Amino acid sequence: MPLVTHFSDLDLSKTYTYADYVLWQFQERVELIKGFILKMSPAPSSKHQAISHNLGGCFYNNFKRKPCRVFEAPFDVRLSIKSTKKDTTVVQPDLCVICDESKIDEKGCNGVPDLIVEIISPNNSKHDIHTKFNLYLEAGVQEYWLVEPVQRIILIYTLRNGEYIGLKPLVEGEYVASPLFPDLDIAVEDVFYKVN
Repeated sequence: MPLVTHFSDLDLSKTYTYADYVLWQFQERVELIKGFILKMSPAPSSKHQAISHNLGGCFYNNFKRKPCRVFEAPFDVRLSIKSTKKDTTVVQPDLCVICDESKIDEKGCNGVPDLIVEIISPNNSKHDIHTKFNLYLEAGVQEYWLVEPVQRIILIYTLRNGEYIGLKPLVEGEYVASPLFPDLDIAVEDVFYKVN
């Protein structure tokens, strides 16, 4: 397949692979979900960006002397999904924590991050809450966080026996309790600092 320079040149009814994805040279941000193209929302809101920055800073402080690394979008994560062909899923989570350095390469992450965070946007809430929830479950992501900016809530799902178990929703005045990273020390209000 030759380089594709315009999003409109793609056939959205067709399935694609990661080999196709790397040849796309247009401005629009997309994810590849089981071979199908999903166009992402335009640039995130300032609220979304503030939460991402705050949480990224909290992660940095918690993981800087540990073997895990933290990455923020845009950062390609190539997932192997058992129910589809190889190399047909590429996502860009808002934040991810990767503890196995062998999964990190020049193009992003080739494998399953240990923890993924998605900040819910009004334009794509169904995608984060339903599609990505099921996708990350099938891929075997050990911990999945959903951050809800309007209600200022953090939802944490942890993988147990092939299913996600939801923990108690976290609100301001509480601390994040991560089953995967028990030493994590993040106050919920720090995640929503200066978020109007």
